[in-house]
Amino acid sequence: MTSTPPDGFEPVQVGRSVDAVLDRLVTAIAVGDFTPGERLPPERELAVLLGVGRQTLRAALARLRDAGYVATRRGRAGGAFVQEHWGPLSDGAVRRTVAGSAELAALSDARCLLESLIARTAAERRDHQDVEAMRVALAAFVAAARSPADGAAIRRADQEMHRAIIAAAGNAHLARMSRDLLAQLNIGLPIEPYNAALLQLSIEQHTALVAAIEAGDADGAAAVARVHFTITTDAVERAARRAGF
Repeated sequence: MTSTPPDGFEPVQVGRSVDAVLDRLVTAIAVGDFTPGERLPPERELAVLLGVGRQTLRAALARLRDAGYVATRRGRAGGAFVQEHWGPLSDGAVRRTVAGSAELAALSDARCLLESLIARTAAERRDHQDVEAMRVALAAFVAAARSPADGAAIRRADQEMHRAIIAAAGNAHLARMSRDLLAQLNIGLPIEPYNAALLQLSIEQHTALVAAIEAGDADGAAAVARVHFTITTDAVERAARRAGF
């Protein structure tokens, strides 16, 4: 039986060796996809998310633990918890995993163009139900942001808000394209990095984006989206610079 990906996620097929999976996990932590104190997704979900077998994932997680990046806790609330943002494997893993600067720039440009189109279309097509869904999702995001230590909850709320905006645009192909571009930009993972320092900025941009869409301000919504969706690129580029390339 084929495992079902976590909601909104599809596996991205990349290198399946233990070394490759370890590099991707180390880089995901360096970029901010998973942050210190955060529990990694359950093993089954993480294997599907990475597009790898569970034996390969277990071996990579063991090496991740041995290198001090995660610690395992037992019990109902247990799991693998991130300990270190940057460690002895980070420089090499980031250099091997992150795309070059020219490719990053091209992917970022494509993503900003697409997300601007989605926001513009949502502003032109939204109805009362769409606006209400966006308001509810925005409120959930702001509430999650009040506990900045819970990066996973913030990402879930962020995903729900952008899902509501894509729904308002009324085209399922846009949702697939948005997810795929994020995965290509972010080492094969369709996850938005979380940066506590940028949390307030994200709240302001989300609020402005929803307000513009609700008002039917297509140009305003597109402009906010164009700026907002550089956050992931910035996180990947920061990790690349720290790794020395």
